[in-house]
Amino acid sequence: MSQVKENDTVKVHYTGKLSNGQVFDSSLEREPLEVTLGQGALIPGFEKGILAMEVNEKKTINIPVAEAYGEVQKELFYDVKKEQLPPEMTPEVGMGLASKGEDGREVQFRVAEVKEDYIVVDANHPLAGHDLTFELELVEIK
Repeated sequence: MSQVKENDTVKVHYTGKLSNGQVFDSSLEREPLEVTLGQGALIPGFEKGILAMEVNEKKTINIPVAEAYGEVQKELFYDVKKEQLPPEMTPEVGMGLASKGEDGREVQFRVAEVKEDYIVVDANHPLAGHDLTFELELVEIK
C-alpha cells in the first residue's frame, strides 16, 4: 500500500484539540481537508504527522507549540483608542476584529483587554502558545 510522501495531495479528516481536551476544529461534519504537502499551507507538525500514513490509517499526533502556531508574541499586542472604533461598537474581551494592513490585506485581531479610554488587541493566532493534538484519518492520496 502506498504511503504519503512530500508533495502528495491528500484528503484527511481531523479533529484538533487543546491539551485540556477542548475541540477547536474538526472536519468530521464536512468534507475532509484536501491539501498538497510542501506548500506551507499546514502547520509543520500537522504536515509531518501525515507523512508516511496509508489510506484509511488513523492516528493521533501531538504537536508542540514550536511546530504549531508558535509562542504568543508580546509585540503583536496593540493599544487602540476607543475613539478609533465605530461609535456603535461595544468592545468585549474575546471579540474578534478586523482591520486593513498597510499592504491592503485584512488583519484579524482579538480584544485582549478593555480599558477606560482604549482597548488592547492581540494579533497573535488564536492557537499561539498552545500544544495541539490532532486525531487524523487519511482518506485519500491523489
